[in-house]
Amino acid sequence: MYPILFEIGDTAVYSYGFMIALGAMAGVAYLAVRGKREVGLTFDQANTLFLLIFIAAFVGGKAFLFLEDAGFYIQHPRELLTGRGFVFYGSFLFAVPTMLWFFKRQHLPTFAMLDIMAVTTCLVHMFGRIGCFLAGCCYGESTDSIFGVTYTDAKCQASPLGTPLHPTQLYESAYIFAVMLILLWLRGRKKFYGQLFLVYLMLYAAGRFVLEYFRGDLARGFVIDKYLSHSQLIALIILAVVAAIYVRLSIRNRVEAGKPLI
Repeated sequence: MYPILFEIGDTAVYSYGFMIALGAMAGVAYLAVRGKREVGLTFDQANTLFLLIFIAAFVGGKAFLFLEDAGFYIQHPRELLTGRGFVFYGSFLFAVPTMLWFFKRQHLPTFAMLDIMAVTTCLVHMFGRIGCFLAGCCYGESTDSIFGVTYTDAKCQASPLGTPLHPTQLYESAYIFAVMLILLWLRGRKKFYGQLFLVYLMLYAAGRFVLEYFRGDLARGFVIDKYLSHSQLIALIILAVVAAIYVRLSIRNRVEAGKPLI
C-alpha cells in the first residue's frame, strides 16, 4: 500500500509511525480533558503517563515479537528494533502494570482512571491499525471477496504481493471504533468504576479471537495448528479472567446498592 507516506530529502516519513503519532495526539487530548474533568489529572501528569505507557508498550510489543521467532531476531537484531512492527498483547500486558504503578504513585483513583484509559487505548489502537494497513503488516489471508486488497509495493510487509488479501487491519480498526462508541455510550450509564475498562477488554478479546481466523501472517505461531493461535489463547484467558472480575464487581455493586441479585 503506502509504507512510506512521503520523503523529505533523505528522510522518509513512514505511514505506521505517522498514524501512531496521530493516535497518540488524539489519546493524549482525550486523557487530558477527561482526566482533568473526572479525577483532577494535570496536563503534566497526562503527558508523563502517556510517555511511560509508550515506553512500556514499545518494550512489551518488541519482547513478544522476539518470542515469536527468537532465532531470527538473534541473527538479525536490527530487524527487531526497526521493522516488523509490534505484538499488541505484548504491549498491552506491559502497559497495564505501568499504568497501575503510576496511578498508585500519583494517588489517582485506579478504577476511574482505567475507565478513561479504555477510550484512550481505543483511539491509539484504532489509528495504529490504519498504520498497519498502510504498511502492510498484520495482513489477512488471500480472498476472492469484494473486500480484498492487493499490495504491490515491495516495501510492504504483506505477502504474497499481487494477490487480494483480507484487510484485517481495517476490520480491526472499524471494530475498535465500534467498541469505542459503545464505551462512550456506556460512560454516563456505568454502574461502577472500572466497568468501561472491563467491557473494553472483553469486547476486544472476543473480536480479536474471531479476527484471527482471517489473519494471513502465520509466523506468529499456533498453540493448536491452524485452530488456535497464540493471540487467540491470550484472548480466551483475558476473556475468562475479566468476565469473572466483571461479575464479581457487578454483584458487589448491587449488594452495596441494596438491590436484589436476581
